[in-house]
Amino acid sequence: MDQSRPPDGDVAAIVRSRREPEAFAEVFHRHFDEIHGYIARRLGADAADDLAAETFLAAFRRRDRFDPRRGPVRPWLYGIATNVVGLHRRAERRHYRALARSPAEGPAPGHEEHVTGRVRAGEVGRDLARALARLPAGDRDVLLLVALADLSYEEVAAALDLKKGTVASRLNRARRELREALGGTNPMLTTEESPA
Repeated sequence: MDQSRPPDGDVAAIVRSRREPEAFAEVFHRHFDEIHGYIARRLGADAADDLAAETFLAAFRRRDRFDPRRGPVRPWLYGIATNVVGLHRRAERRHYRALARSPAEGPAPGHEEHVTGRVRAGEVGRDLARALARLPAGDRDVLLLVALADLSYEEVAAALDLKKGTVASRLNRARRELREALGGTNPMLTTEESPA
């Protein structure tokens, strides 16, 4: 996200775009790459171009309904992106199932611990993809908004129109289910940190 302009600049651009539609371009240019990246990590790069464009088209069409009192534009955009992804959820499930079936990447030349870490990550990656595909849609949305978009609980709540407590419980449940699916393995640990 462009930190050089305050978030209220986005709100002002949305409000101004109601009279001057071209003002919406400010919001598009500041947030497109971030929203595109979020969608690409969920559905793959091929789908991200179309769905990110679809997200901003929907935001443009809904700009009259944006309520500046609800807060920043960023969570609003992530909410729209999540809804667009939801419309394409079957493709997302197929993507995770395909990742779960794909072989681990071949070892890269280099140090033994680096190779061991990559092989382990590939094995965990397939299990993780399988577990993500099995999560209930609402739990997966919350988890991926936190993990991929780095949204706070408050921002996820705003994006999905949920209470903060609901976000916390869905995130807790999703994390627990993923840990169980991975046999208690934390994919973020390095090989040196792995339990013996």
